Amino acid sequence: MPTIVYTAAAATPKGVELLAVPVPSDRIGQDLAVPDGLLATGRRGGGRRRSGDPVAVPWSHLERTGFTAKAGEVALLPSAVGGDGEAGAATIAYVGVGPADAVTTAVLRKAAGSLGRAARKFSSVAVGLLAVAPEGIDDAEALGAVVEGVALGAYAYTAQRSKAPDDRLASVVVVGSPLAAKPATAVIARAEAVVAGVALARDLVNEPGGSLTPAAFAERARAVAAEADGVAVTVHDEAAIEALGLGGLVAVNRGSTLPARFVELSYTPAKVKRGTAAVALVGKGITYDSGGLSLKSHEGLTTMKCDMAGAAAVLGAFSAMAAAGVAVPVKGYLPLTDNMPGGDATRVGDVIRHVDGSTTEVLNTDAEGRLVLADALAVATGKAAVKGGRKPKAVDAPAAVVDLATLTGAAIVALGAKIAAVLGNDEAWITQVRAAADRAGEPLWPLPLRDEERPLLDSKVADRKNIGNRHGGALTAGLFLRDFVADGVPWAHLDIAGPAFNEGSDDGEVPTGGTGYGVRTLLALLSTFEAPPPADP
Repeated sequence: MPTIVYTAAAATPKGVELLAVPVPSDRIGQDLAVPDGLLATGRRGGGRRRSGDPVAVPWSHLERTGFTAKAGEVALLPSAVGGDGEAGAATIAYVGVGPADAVTTAVLRKAAGSLGRAARKFSSVAVGLLAVAPEGIDDAEALGAVVEGVALGAYAYTAQRSKAPDDRLASVVVVGSPLAAKPATAVIARAEAVVAGVALARDLVNEPGGSLTPAAFAERARAVAAEADGVAVTVHDEAAIEALGLGGLVAVNRGSTLPARFVELSYTPAKVKRGTAAVALVGKGITYDSGGLSLKSHEGLTTMKCDMAGAAAVLGAFSAMAAAGVAVPVKGYLPLTDNMPGGDATRVGDVIRHVDGSTTEVLNTDAEGRLVLADALAVATGKAAVKGGRKPKAVDAPAAVVDLATLTGAAIVALGAKIAAVLGNDEAWITQVRAAADRAGEPLWPLPLRDEERPLLDSKVADRKNIGNRHGGALTAGLFLRDFVADGVPWAHLDIAGPAFNEGSDDGEVPTGGTGYGVRTLLALLSTFEAPPPADP
């Protein structure tokens, strides 16, 4: 990650190779120059051009590049020579932000993301995007969005390459925020922590399933706990998983030669009132999903290293909680296994017993994510039973729970590949989660859980089956999970099957491949957490 600083300097910082100038689409057709005061005063608007400031090229030069100034569009052109014969920067990046009256923090983040990607070949960039931030936008949110965007756009996964690309962006100078130096520095530090958490999640999702085994993932969790303030970890091996009675995790792991892991994380803020209930986070951690005996097609297999993106998002969030200012205790639960068609793989028609004592008939081994999440949700919400279904253990119920999972293709059919679905048992909690996603710039949309559809999961031989009919798969998956949430615990389920892995081209701050979706939403949620009232049983 490049070093990011804020300056209110009265001129373009010396030695900067790339100068980023925002261009509203309203300015199309006009000759462009560095906006007055953008780099001369460090404030939005006002000021005068100084001798030596770079002078932009005529619009006709930009027009030849096809530049239209839509949000996230970037054109790189050589800088013109200033009045004293010296160029303020070797190159100018013209960054489209769309209509000036429609600029939001999401637009700033997207524009900055495209800039970060374009700036990889430069050693330093001065970013003037805040010049177009409307007065109605909170200054700290605008600065944070720009910093996140630039750093996320500069991300590249290179671990599997014999020679890393020649990316050399080392320094980013953000210019133009009205914030004083001290609060601006704090905003940047928080944004950098968020970006580091997202980058960790992206790295995990992008790593092949052959090397990111359940045991290897668990070791990453240990590393996070060793480095992050306030984080502790417990890793349960296969014997402990059996002893805990996590029947869903055991069943999915049966076809694999690699042992499963169950990771429990905890975060304790530096200052917290005694007795404060924790927020629980659960992440699906299928490190590779072949479908088991219900084997996927070749096309379906190609991206299945991403089936642990929920667990990756949870771990990424834990890595940044202290730096992001999370003031509430948090618990995390990561069931980790791959899903393989080995000689003792779970058969279609097998019945498994979960940690709460209930049973599920497995009619599709490719609907495995809900089986491991079921156990984790029961543990997280206090519904787990002693092995064999006897009296439930006495555990503290969480204030609320969120699970994240690349759970169903049906969610993509319903909402497309860039929007996650949210389902749950408590409208107030879902509203709070959606508000956090909006602030974080991660698209999220609600789907219903209808009691009328629960009979679709009825089994003739067990308490339930693991699939419904061919319609509304995201909804029946949510209903399945709801069975394992203890009464009264507010719960939100995020089906991130679409936005967790981008099979298309880079888009603003979102790269091709693992996106780290969910990390920003979780940190935004936890940083402003308000305990919802108990959910209706």
